[in-house]
Amino acid sequence: MAIIEIDKGSGFCFGVTTAIRKAEEELNETGHLYCLGDIVHNTAEVDRLASRGLETITHEQLEQLHDVKVLLRAHGEPPETYETARRNRIDIIDATCPVVLKLQQRINTTFNGSEAGKPAPQIVIYGKRGHAEVLGLVGQTQGQATVIENIGEIDKIDYSRDIYLYSQTTKSVQEFQHIVEEIKRRVQLGVIFRSFDTICRSVANRIPQIREFAAQHELILFVSGAKSSNGRILFAECKDANPNSHLISGEGDIDPSWLEGKERIGICGATSTPRWLMQRVSDTVYQLTNNNNAKS
Repeated sequence: MAIIEIDKGSGFCFGVTTAIRKAEEELNETGHLYCLGDIVHNTAEVDRLASRGLETITHEQLEQLHDVKVLLRAHGEPPETYETARRNRIDIIDATCPVVLKLQQRINTTFNGSEAGKPAPQIVIYGKRGHAEVLGLVGQTQGQATVIENIGEIDKIDYSRDIYLYSQTTKSVQEFQHIVEEIKRRVQLGVIFRSFDTICRSVANRIPQIREFAAQHELILFVSGAKSSNGRILFAECKDANPNSHLISGEGDIDPSWLEGKERIGICGATSTPRWLMQRVSDTVYQLTNNNNAKS
C-alpha cells in the first residue's frame, strides 16, 4: 500500500488566514459580505466562502455601492480604493497582510520624500504586472512606478536617475538578486541605487523545505489555483527537485496512471491552498491506490 503524505508546511500563510478569519466572523454575524476581488487565488476556497454569503465584486462595482461593508483582501489596495470607500460611506474591513502594508508604506515614504521642487524618485517594482498586490504598490506612487516582471525587462529603467528597487512579496529571491546585480552593473556614475528585499519569508523560506519534501517522494501532487503567483514559484521548485511533479487544482485533475507503482506519494500546495483541499486530494489518492491494489 502506498504511503500518502501531506506536506506539513503547506497551506495558508498568515495573511490569507487572517483575511478568511475576518470574512468568516462577519458571515457568522450577518450572512453576507462583499469582498473586493477574490479573497484568495484559489477557486475552491472562493466557492466555499461564496456558498456562505461572501460576494466578490470588482472595483467598478465598488463605485456603485453605498453604506455597506467591504472586505479588502490580503493583497492590499491603492489609496484610490480607500477614497472611494470614504466617499460612498463604505465600512472597510481591512485584511491587508501586514507584510504588504509595510511595503506600501515604505514605497509611499520613498516616493513622497523628495525635497520640494525636486522630481519624485524613480521607483521600480519587481512583480507581476496587473497583480492585485502590484496595483496597490503602484498606487502608492500615483501610478508612476516602473514594473518589471523579469530580468529581461530591466531596459525599462532609466539608469541616469536614482533607482529605488522593491519587490512584490511573493516573487523569487534568487531572481530578485539577479536583477539587483544587473542594475548595479548598468547604473551610471553618481546615481544612487538602493534595493529593498521585500519578499515575504513565509514563501521564500518554504522553498528549501518544499524541495526537500519533493525529493523524498516518488510522485508529487502540487495543489494550487491557476492565479496564484507563489503557487507557480513553489511548483517550479517542486518540479526541479522532482521531475515527477504534477500541478493540479483539485482531486478532479488526478490521472490514475500517475499513481501506478508509486509507493511514496507527496501532496503539497501554495500559501493560497486550503488544507481541506489537500486533504480531499489525499483521500482521492487513497481511494484510487486501494482500487488499483484490489484489481492486482
